[in-house]
Amino acid sequence: MLYHAAFGFTSSWRALLVQRRGAGFRAQLVMLAVTCAVFFPVLGIGHAFGQPVRGAVSPVGVSVLVGAFLFGVGMQLGGGCASGTLYTVGGGSTRMLVTLAAFVAGSVLGTMHAPWWSATPALKPTSLVSVLGPAGGLLVTLTVLGTLAALSRVLERRRHGDVAGSIGPPAGGRTVLRGPWPLVAGAVGLAAVNIATLIVSGRPWGVTAAFALWGAKLLAAAGVDVASWPYWTSPAASTALGRSVVYDVTSVMDMGIVFGALAAAGLAGRFAPRWHVPVGPLAAAIMGGLLLGYGARIAYGCNIGAYFSGIASGSLHGWVWLVAALAGNAAGSTLRPFFRLDARRQDG
Repeated sequence: MLYHAAFGFTSSWRALLVQRRGAGFRAQLVMLAVTCAVFFPVLGIGHAFGQPVRGAVSPVGVSVLVGAFLFGVGMQLGGGCASGTLYTVGGGSTRMLVTLAAFVAGSVLGTMHAPWWSATPALKPTSLVSVLGPAGGLLVTLTVLGTLAALSRVLERRRHGDVAGSIGPPAGGRTVLRGPWPLVAGAVGLAAVNIATLIVSGRPWGVTAAFALWGAKLLAAAGVDVASWPYWTSPAASTALGRSVVYDVTSVMDMGIVFGALAAAGLAGRFAPRWHVPVGPLAAAIMGGLLLGYGARIAYGCNIGAYFSGIASGSLHGWVWLVAALAGNAAGSTLRPFFRLDARRQDG
């Protein structure tokens, strides 16, 4: 879905902020609307098909603002978000392998500093589902999403005189297996993935917690006493650190994204890794990956865990994360020319 629909959060937000083209952003709003329509009633009930479920609801405070801003800058320098990094790696991008490695390093560094950030000023976790009820929360959320979609259309028409669509087939046509797919197909498909994740695992989709786990396991194997860090002393984190990653839902899903994109690139006949990465983009990949990993850990998630799953869960922190991350993307976009990054690059 990510690969065939070229569903890149990074390139979509840069297009919105720099070029005032909002098709990709509006596709994200469709994704959120579809997911919220299912999440809110299910979370209000508290279970699905006998499975207890919980939303991705986190505090709103300094750590979210700083972390999401850093993540936004990292998106534009690293060339992808959390899901985007994984699917572009699977699609054969060698530069994104560097971003992923730095992403893992930044994530584990974030777990080291997590206690300090969690002690900074913050509001209690707030969910629209709890405050307004499933129906009231959904009405407010859909109204905001619709307003944002309308605003993006106004800005786009004012700049370009027209509005690009996300429903019709891309140039060259499309097939189910070979792609490409229209953006709206990716939007609905990703909504289905998050809904299925909630039902199967009991919680919404997340990505970056696995990166922190992978980094911590590597450090532990090298002799570092990671298990004594406060972040890893909670029962869930301690258990995950002590077991194989095949028992970690997030790790397994992350591997699935890579293999799924690899299969999609093969079916499309576009798997062709280029091993030469210029110095500028290479430096940006390292810096961007570190910011992505660190920002995600202190902001309680990434574009999937905080933005997508947070808003879909009715969490106020998801909306705050979006605003701060957009500001970070705006700042990161201004830095791209210093690293010789092509403004037209299709990032993940």
